[in-house]
Amino acid sequence: MFEFLFKRSASKTAAPDPVVAEQAAASAQSASRRAEQVARAHAVAGDEAAAADFIVSSEFADARLIAAEHVHALPLLEKVHHAMRNTDRRVAKLMQGRIDLIRHQAAETQRAQASIDTAQRLLNDEKLSPNQVAELDRQWQVIKATPELATAFAAARAALAARLEAQVLLQRAVIDAVAAARALASNGQSAGELAQALARLDAEHAQHAQSPERASLPKHLETDFAQAREQAQSALQALQQHQAVFDARQTALAEWQAQDAATLDADTLKRAWQALPRLPESPLSDSLQQQFAALLASAPAPVHAAPEAAAAHAEPVSIPVLRKPRQEHAPVSKEATEQFFKVLDAMEAALQDGLLHVASEHDKTLRDTKHGRLTPAQADRLAHVRGEFKRLADWARWGGNVSREELVKAGEELPALELPMAELAKKVGSLRERWKSLDTLSGPAPKSLWERFDAACSVAYAPAALHFKQLAEERHGNAAKAQELIAETAALAAEESTDWKHVASASQRLRQAWTRLGTIDRKEKKRLDAEFGAALDALSKPLETQRQIETARREQLIVEVGLLKPSERNTVDMLKALQDKWQELAKALPLERRAEQALWQRFRAACDDIFARRKETAHAADHERREHLHAREALCAALETAVVPEGDDRARTAFIHHLLRDTRAAWNATGPVPRASEAKIEQRYQAAVAGVQAQADAIAERAGAAQANALRDKLRLVQSLEAALADGGAGADAQAWSERWSALPPLDAQYERSLQQRFAAAQGALGEGSAAYVQQLQANQERLLHEVLRLEIVAGVDSGTEFARDRLKMQVEVLQSSLKSGQKPLTQASQLMQLCAIAAATDARTASRIETLLRRIGGNAK
Repeated sequence: MFEFLFKRSASKTAAPDPVVAEQAAASAQSASRRAEQVARAHAVAGDEAAAADFIVSSEFADARLIAAEHVHALPLLEKVHHAMRNTDRRVAKLMQGRIDLIRHQAAETQRAQASIDTAQRLLNDEKLSPNQVAELDRQWQVIKATPELATAFAAARAALAARLEAQVLLQRAVIDAVAAARALASNGQSAGELAQALARLDAEHAQHAQSPERASLPKHLETDFAQAREQAQSALQALQQHQAVFDARQTALAEWQAQDAATLDADTLKRAWQALPRLPESPLSDSLQQQFAALLASAPAPVHAAPEAAAAHAEPVSIPVLRKPRQEHAPVSKEATEQFFKVLDAMEAALQDGLLHVASEHDKTLRDTKHGRLTPAQADRLAHVRGEFKRLADWARWGGNVSREELVKAGEELPALELPMAELAKKVGSLRERWKSLDTLSGPAPKSLWERFDAACSVAYAPAALHFKQLAEERHGNAAKAQELIAETAALAAEESTDWKHVASASQRLRQAWTRLGTIDRKEKKRLDAEFGAALDALSKPLETQRQIETARREQLIVEVGLLKPSERNTVDMLKALQDKWQELAKALPLERRAEQALWQRFRAACDDIFARRKETAHAADHERREHLHAREALCAALETAVVPEGDDRARTAFIHHLLRDTRAAWNATGPVPRASEAKIEQRYQAAVAGVQAQADAIAERAGAAQANALRDKLRLVQSLEAALADGGAGADAQAWSERWSALPPLDAQYERSLQQRFAAAQGALGEGSAAYVQQLQANQERLLHEVLRLEIVAGVDSGTEFARDRLKMQVEVLQSSLKSGQKPLTQASQLMQLCAIAAATDARTASRIETLLRRIGGNAK
């Protein structure tokens, strides 16, 4: 412990230095003020304004830092930051960190409020789309909002979800209404049931039209419902017309049935029945027909007049002359006769129903059918049926000519209508079909009337014919273009290019060009579609295979993004590399739009998740670093405000040692701090440690000086005792010498033991053994001088001119001794302790040299 005893001891005496005393007083006063302001800094807890005023006025950094912990309001933080920006970097940094945190929270709150406002705006928007809600959700995912704002957003989002659900239900209801309206026309319901169902659909549609979400309906649904309802309305009108016809026939039949059967005339009934509007074929019409047939059967049979009288009263129309049955050589079979009368019955029934064309066919069959001789009644019946047929045919021919005149007029008026070509062609075709039907029902038309009709239709159809000719030419041109596209596609497929981007663009271009071709003749369309599909498959099959590979690569990139750890430093670089890789793949071979968009959405979502988690991790890490910084600042403040207790120097030194050791352990236990504050807090810590160590050094210096003075005094006492023994020991009292020894302060254990042994040996020589001890002292004098000279050489102390020769020789020995291997040289302190332990006669010159060594070695010891 020689280093501790003699560290930086520069004076021979322990007398206090006035400058040192003044510095100690100033340090004590400064420590007192520091303690007072630290107490005041702790006392302002809970009063931010007082804490801010104290920080501005305080002269101690540690007190300002303690008070800064109690400032949290933004105006006060800005005030303190402005005042301490160039004065106290620690407080300014703390204020800046809290200001940044408050501003970040305010920004997050503002973003959250903006999202809530957007949600409210979407709620008030008539046309709400799911894409807008999805974009709102994506923006909200990266926002850290307060619980109050999160609750408000959740309420608005729930309202948006309810609106979207209402839109889905409304669209479903309208689609169901369209399907129900389309089904009404073919359900076979009665007119009343159909009217009720249609009224119910109208009421439901009116409710749909009043729905708040009506603006979200697709436009085609309204058109589809209107068309379906029009079809149902047409079906209802048809049913109502049929019902009116049925009611008219049923009313007439009821009136006839109410009359006396004897007063009924069968011919009159037939004409009246045929004059009524016709019913479509149905069980109801069959029932009415059966009732009418029963009524005719109950009426009296008509009385036929003589041929002459009948001719006189007949209508002015030509009556066909009944031919007598031809006499066949071969007898007619019974089956042929029965077939003849069946056809006659059918012809009579067709005339009753007004089916003239059917009756005409039956008349042709009767003329070609073989039959036996007719009875007079049968002949009269046949003549009557054919007369009725002739009369109806004449009326039909007359009515047909009137209808043909109307058709001619309609055909001549068509050019003035300026109808679309398709509708014009449909109208002309309809006129010609009606003309043909009139030929079947009313017989052939006059040639002049036919020529007028044909000319009118030809003139009216001429623009349509020219238009359709152009369309045909376009179809032929489109077919030629299609053939060119097929050839180009086949050529590209045969090239087997590996430029997948070019292949993809070419495939898309060809597919789009094919869709824009226009109409082609049906007989060629199917063939050309098959050929183009085969060529496009040959071109696209390798492309699809490569796209599957590229899709797998993109999937792998998404997986790699998901495996990244947000907390690692190189995550951002790796993520940017993956994004660049994605862009390279997208440029090399773009996938189909939907697949590319879906994969990109997943990749972007994964990247956004990494950035969001990294942002959260960064915030947490920043908060943790700030906590570590606060902890280290507290440790620095503790060292800066540490007050060493008064008392024994050893206890004070031990206190400082334990304080530095515990502080170092706590310092190492804390984690990293913000990089901007790392150097400053480390510098502050080293300065605080140096301050505390300076106190320890001061204590050690004072203790070393005291120990050096005590060593010098005890060495002088031992030398005085030995000098007294050399002078004869007169007046030497062992008790007095012991008291003088005890009056001196104790030394370190080793020095105390060495000098105590030397002092005890000299004290023991008082009396009878003094002569022998004096001889020993004189014998050791040469050794003492030798060791003093050696130590002066080692310590670099001048020995004087009288010892120059001996010193030169000794230097050679010291050098040789230092060059010997396997030996550990003694330190100067150890050699000095051995020197002090040598009991030898010491003159004034030697004692002065030893004290010089004490000052030199004590001043340089570490």
